[in-house]
Amino acid sequence: MSACVPTRTHSPPEPSEPTEPTKSTEPTKSTDSTEGSSLPHHPPPGGFRIAGADLSASVSVFLIALPLSLGIALATGAPLQAGLVAAAVGGIVAGRFGGSPLQVSGPAAGLTVVTADLIQQYGWRATCAVTVLAGLAQLGLAALRVARSALAVSPAIVHGMIAGIGVTIALAQLHIVLGGTPRSAALDNVLALPGQLAALHTDAVTVSAVTVAVLLAWPRLPGRTGRAVRRIPAALAAVTAATALAAVARPVGLPRVDLPSWSSHALPQLPQDPVLGIAAAVVTITLVTSVQSLLSAVAVDKLLAKRMETAGGAAQSRVPRSNLDRELAGQGAANIVSGALGGLPVAGVAVRTVANVSAGAVSRHSTMLHGLWIVLAALLLVPLLDLIPLAALAALVMVVGVQMVSITHLRTVRRNREMLVYAVTLLSVVATGVLEGVAIGIAAAVAVSLHRLTRTRISQEEYDGVRRVRVRGQLTFLAVPRLTRALNLVPRDADCVVELDGSFMDHAAYEALHDWQVAQVAHGGTVEFTGRAGGRISGPVSESQSCCRPWTPWRNHHCHSSPGRRTGRELADGLGSFQRDTAPLVRDELARLAREGQRPSQLFLTCADSRLVTSMITASGPGDLFTVRNIGNLVPRPGEESGDDSVAAAIEYAVDVLGVGSITVCGHSGCGAMQSLLRLPPDGEQTPLRRWLRHGLPSLERMGSTRAVPARLSGRLPKDAVEQLCLTNVVQQLEHLRAYETVARRLADGTLKLHGMYFHVGEAQAYLLAEREDGWANGGPAQSAEEKPTDGDAAAPGPADTAPGSTGPANTGPADTAPGSTGPANTGPADTAPGSTGPADTAEDGEPTAAGGAAGGAACGLVFHRVPPSGARSVRARS
Repeated sequence: MSACVPTRTHSPPEPSEPTEPTKSTEPTKSTDSTEGSSLPHHPPPGGFRIAGADLSASVSVFLIALPLSLGIALATGAPLQAGLVAAAVGGIVAGRFGGSPLQVSGPAAGLTVVTADLIQQYGWRATCAVTVLAGLAQLGLAALRVARSALAVSPAIVHGMIAGIGVTIALAQLHIVLGGTPRSAALDNVLALPGQLAALHTDAVTVSAVTVAVLLAWPRLPGRTGRAVRRIPAALAAVTAATALAAVARPVGLPRVDLPSWSSHALPQLPQDPVLGIAAAVVTITLVTSVQSLLSAVAVDKLLAKRMETAGGAAQSRVPRSNLDRELAGQGAANIVSGALGGLPVAGVAVRTVANVSAGAVSRHSTMLHGLWIVLAALLLVPLLDLIPLAALAALVMVVGVQMVSITHLRTVRRNREMLVYAVTLLSVVATGVLEGVAIGIAAAVAVSLHRLTRTRISQEEYDGVRRVRVRGQLTFLAVPRLTRALNLVPRDADCVVELDGSFMDHAAYEALHDWQVAQVAHGGTVEFTGRAGGRISGPVSESQSCCRPWTPWRNHHCHSSPGRRTGRELADGLGSFQRDTAPLVRDELARLAREGQRPSQLFLTCADSRLVTSMITASGPGDLFTVRNIGNLVPRPGEESGDDSVAAAIEYAVDVLGVGSITVCGHSGCGAMQSLLRLPPDGEQTPLRRWLRHGLPSLERMGSTRAVPARLSGRLPKDAVEQLCLTNVVQQLEHLRAYETVARRLADGTLKLHGMYFHVGEAQAYLLAEREDGWANGGPAQSAEEKPTDGDAAAPGPADTAPGSTGPANTGPADTAPGSTGPANTGPADTAPGSTGPADTAEDGEPTAAGGAAGGAACGLVFHRVPPSGARSVRARS
């Protein structure tokens, strides 16, 4: 928002454990430099402590993970224990070493198709070896720190891949739900579906129907009882209901879970197949597990941000952002251990992760505990697990597969015009496999991008005798023939406006436009190039043509071949550009503001100079600033308005009615009002401008006083008297603000702050008046006893009072600040600070200081510091 309002750019150090403080006061060392020195997901220094929120969250995740792990193992054709091994390893190993503390890893539905193909092609033991190799590959990628680059794939491709995997899973599990056996390929499952429907297994269909019904109805149970029951995960409730039904009905021939003894559990074996095929399998597992885990880690950060907003930023909600390279290394370690122990490939699982965050987990302990509960269940609950019907697990996984085709993702892809890429990727994954489908999706995305790059729409219309040529899209050499054909249709002596809406223009297109422009002007016509609001035209610019580029989406900035010529249509064209381009984007926000009313954060008082665009320099939008503009950014002292109460009324309305938290007075370089004030003759006709500028006379007096601390810029003295007066005027107007009763009351309450700002137009650089503990955060330093006016000084000073003892007019430069001056003198910067000996008087840090009494702590309070790109926080830190 405003450059005047300091914003927090770094989070404060996190406590080592968010539940309760430890007795130790010794600082702890972090094992990961990117996550701070003491983080919630590291063991606390006082010993291993587990928060109650982590314990309850781990139980919730365990209840979801247990049936899903068995169901995914069933869907892949692997031993059922392999799903439990992967779930336990994902929780303990990935949970301990991963970079996303609250992400829950384990066997993922997105890996079902890939793993099933590997098992069918190479066998189960060889698939375990491939999983180990994929884990090693992930460790290598993490060492190269390429995790962030893995997210560069188009979201349409990723969503299409996930949806394609979901469709494949649903088609395969549907056969088990109907009591049959799935085929190896998705297309074969589609072709075999009519025959399977003709030979239904009634018991399997009944159990599956109960499972699906409970899954869908459980989250929608109404009333207080429903809210209490919904604490049990829907997956567990569905499998439990199906198991109870099967135990009561005792159907004959209904397959159930059969966990063999752990002593016969299969371990990995090096594959004897061709190296090229194994390498492709390793690449596929690495690609899918890495992308899914990293996307899930990014989603965790978004979920945590929402949870922090809900919790109001409570310390218990603070969890570090995901370290993607560390997360990739943690997933690699988990895959190595899981493959070595005969488990399925491991990846971050969105369903379990969302459940973990929603349950209120605050550290990685919840993820690790869920893995421990899986181990205990695999060792102690085998008799209970053997009662679960396979049809119930198949129905559970089928529903998960259907849910992988997300309606939200479809809407997002459609809104961004990526539906073609999404559909091609989805169908390719279903028809050919994951790796081949992703490759085809990438090729489709490249083709779509090239098509958009070469697609340019050119149209013409005539309005009030002016030809308007609109060019929509990128201007490359491929569009030059159509562009020149359209331009040649414009009569040679006609006035023409060419509206360019695109982000790129190559040299061939520029040459075509430039040559046509020269010929058009030579035949008596006129040419005006405009950019659609928000569009930036990138291309070569000749030395003879200085073209201003559009820099905000709401400004219709025209490029004129003849800078001095104005057509009179600028306002109408700008309004049309707004209605066409910007209004559709801001209409919802403006409608909200219209309903709720304005709630600006600050009053921004600045000059009416046309070069000062408040929304641009403060990066603010509708509803952010309550702005008051006048000549010279002046604030009349209370009681001196003389019939013009507009500024006083705005201050009262902003402070008392709107309740703003800060007021900013912003001056700027080259201010015409300050120049007029310096040249103001002592007597003359009292025009409206002269009457208004009298409110700036206290600023002129302050600049000429030897008792006042001079205002200056950080790193240099003001370059001339105008800049000195512009800076001094900001300080003086802040003093005027403090005299208002409404402002003084809020300042005393500590609910209002005053800020001084200076904008250098030529440098496009903002400066903030440094905030100090001695009062500048509230408007300025307290007046010393010698600065307080006496009874004789009560009247507003006239121009001649600027330099005490002066016999000349007040239109003086900085040199006239010395008492006893007899006339104006044109001086350089050395005379800016009263008593200064010149720029040679510098502090140790290289910044000039005011000599004598002005040098020291008081002078530092009147320094305008440059605002760096990092924001106003750096200014506060320096001051």
